[in-house]
Amino acid sequence: MTDIKAELGAQSYCFRHFKENRQVLELLQECGLQRIELCGVHVDFSAESTFDEVIATYREGGVEIVSIGVQRFQGDAAREAKYFEFARRAGCRVISADFDIAAAPRAFTVAEELAEKYDVRLAIHNHGGRHWLGNAQTLRSVFQNTGERIGLCLDTAWALDAREDPIAMIEEFGARLYGVHIKDFVFDRAREPEDVVVGSGNLDLEQLTSTLRAVNFEGYAVLEYEGDAENPVPALQKCVAAVRAA
Repeated sequence: MTDIKAELGAQSYCFRHFKENRQVLELLQECGLQRIELCGVHVDFSAESTFDEVIATYREGGVEIVSIGVQRFQGDAAREAKYFEFARRAGCRVISADFDIAAAPRAFTVAEELAEKYDVRLAIHNHGGRHWLGNAQTLRSVFQNTGERIGLCLDTAWALDAREDPIAMIEEFGARLYGVHIKDFVFDRAREPEDVVVGSGNLDLEQLTSTLRAVNFEGYAVLEYEGDAENPVPALQKCVAAVRAA
């Protein structure tokens, strides 16, 4: 069972305004966190020659890279193998993933083969109501037609955007739940979302953490707060405190 209070991290997209990984490391530490999921803002996943320097920056700072993503899969084995190579060097066992609907089902087949080769799991990121993988019905079908190398990275806020219950999704997909983006939205009258400190919007943090315990969640958990791009630390510190209190 993952101890979310102790092992909580952040998605590097929270710090997208800051392009240097050393800056991101320092900001993460200001938030009281020692784990990170790295996105394409902070890693050029097409340039293997840069991988070791990025990894060393976090490793020397005492920060664990728990995942990368969200990576897009289109059935291009040569390009996508580089994602797995970064994961191997960084020591992370999960890649958060998106799949191109136009490339299905081949994209799933190629990704599963690479995941097996590199001993890594892929976790589909449900990106809201406009996303083809954003709803439980489609995810259910995907999991019925793929092996256990492919599971879910549940984004709690984007589940809310899709009018899904993130708690129910944990209960249903617990066995295939490999990661969680802890994120919270409020919505205006046009249903446009706004990031808020987790637990202060529509996400029930206490129910979230208790349900993760109930399904014996063993994946990674990262905060994702996209507000205040130029100064996200104060809100992220409040997010950290809220999750740990829950």
